[in-house]
Amino acid sequence: MSEHYDVIIAGGGTAGCVIAGRLAAADPNLRILIVEQGPDTKDDLAHIQPAIFARHLVPDTKTIRFVVSKPSPALDGRATIVPTGQCVGGGSSVNFMLYTRGSASDYDDWEIKHGNPGWGFEGMLPYFKKAETYLVQQGQITHGYSGPLKVSRGGIYSNVGEAFLDVGANYDSGREYTHDTNDFKTINKYAHWSKWINGDSGHRSDAAHNYIYNLEDNRNLVVKSGYIVKRVVFEETRAVGIEYLPDARFRPDEPLSVTTAFASRQVIISAGSMGSPLILERSGLGGEKLLKQLGIPVVADLSGVGERYEDHCGVHPPYFASDESLTLDKLIIGDPAEIQRWTPEWSEKGSGLMANNGADAGLKLRPSTEELKAIGPQFTERWNEHFADAPDKPAMFFGSLAMLTGLPTPETPLRRYFSCIFNVSYPASSGHLHITSGDDVNAPPDFDAGFLSKPEDLALLRWGYKRSREFARRMRCYRGEYTAWHPKFPPGSEAECKADTMQVSMDAPDIKWTQEDDKIIDQYVKEYVTTSWHALGTCPMKPREKGGVVDTRLNVYGVQGLKVADLSIAPSNVAANTYSTALAIAEKAAVIIGEELGIKA
Repeated sequence: MSEHYDVIIAGGGTAGCVIAGRLAAADPNLRILIVEQGPDTKDDLAHIQPAIFARHLVPDTKTIRFVVSKPSPALDGRATIVPTGQCVGGGSSVNFMLYTRGSASDYDDWEIKHGNPGWGFEGMLPYFKKAETYLVQQGQITHGYSGPLKVSRGGIYSNVGEAFLDVGANYDSGREYTHDTNDFKTINKYAHWSKWINGDSGHRSDAAHNYIYNLEDNRNLVVKSGYIVKRVVFEETRAVGIEYLPDARFRPDEPLSVTTAFASRQVIISAGSMGSPLILERSGLGGEKLLKQLGIPVVADLSGVGERYEDHCGVHPPYFASDESLTLDKLIIGDPAEIQRWTPEWSEKGSGLMANNGADAGLKLRPSTEELKAIGPQFTERWNEHFADAPDKPAMFFGSLAMLTGLPTPETPLRRYFSCIFNVSYPASSGHLHITSGDDVNAPPDFDAGFLSKPEDLALLRWGYKRSREFARRMRCYRGEYTAWHPKFPPGSEAECKADTMQVSMDAPDIKWTQEDDKIIDQYVKEYVTTSWHALGTCPMKPREKGGVVDTRLNVYGVQGLKVADLSIAPSNVAANTYSTALAIAEKAAVIIGEELGIKA
């Protein structure tokens, strides 16, 4: 079986939807095919209602793929699990909706340190602005006001977020408050956190509904959901199409036969950091040694494919919240009374708790001199190497989340929770991601998340836990630790966790942590550290001789007619939730591709 198009996009996630939508809108006669493994998301409440986003993280979900890392010595043999969006819209349709942009120096690093002219902050800023309509504050020069995706503060402001900011103002008064911590330069200030939520409709601002589904009248834009891209088809070294086959979970009645789709003008891989390197390797693009071991003919020897996986590892300690706290817990589990309470307001006005993601407050934290001493000498070299000469780089994201973060067990009490979440903005640790079969698209990959493989990351998270405790116990919504998901400090220790207790005063003395406490925290971090869902860098944009996979025009080295356009091309990490960066990459990619196709718009 074969089909013919002008442009084929392998992957219907955030970047794939943006690129296809922009090209289709600019030239409706362009025949475009998107092939996405997961299901459609159009008008599905599970995707457009912000407050219930955590329902996608249950084990039997079909909108997320869970990628299991190999057991890690750094985690005492534990295997971590990384969820990745698998549906039309990808991560944009299932993520936490935090509106977070990196620091200007992050993108300047792409240009200067990694040799990518045009991909520095000044080159990227127009594309960040192009994607958004910023509803939070008018007249800000780094924000956009006419893009397809709306940014707001959600339909209601949780009293959990207000309690967090109150602690920031009183307990950590050396740091100020700001209205905008996402202008690419402001760090170390507390803020009401903005969200990728439409402030008018209360809907999630995802790429699927705002770039693709709004163009359904365009018959030349074809989205095939429920199909797995197997490999790119080449004529010698020119990409001319893809092979794909049905996913039996979504297409149970279709035979598992391969269809070849041909592209007369361009093939684009946009399957995300967890998918794009696997398609490349199955297509004969990757490290020569691995490809030959798996019996895959080598089209181009690209040792950088899948060789570096980066993420933001973090911990999310949970606390019991007061009964009057506005948390998402009951909405997530589907409590009928809570759904009845909040759904009418969301349906009629686009407001209320249903239009909230629970992440109402936080800061991009850059440690002070005294805090660096508290973090300890394990972090000193990393600080001097990566942070000392870059004053806009934070070391950690720290904020509140009005919900229990993690899958409850049968023993988990049915009550309200909040979490004080923190992650490492630029982990020193990294991993890898490679295929284990050249033919079986469902074969588990050789994946190592790499979390805590460098001791400086553990040192920072140890300090983050202590800070989480000090903040949480001063918040007026605090009713004790959910002790089952906290370190097991010995009875009588100042650090001992306690359930069903009240907040302490703002000026209460800090907990005196002992060396034994530190060892217990380290063990806890190893047990609970997890992904922040921010995978990038598995097909980096760098010079080929430095492990690069694509050039600055996103062309895959060694072949023609093939580009990669998604977060996998990021050559180094950014201090941000990665959705904003994925959008900017995709907007820039659409312009590059449009220029090469001769589209004038």
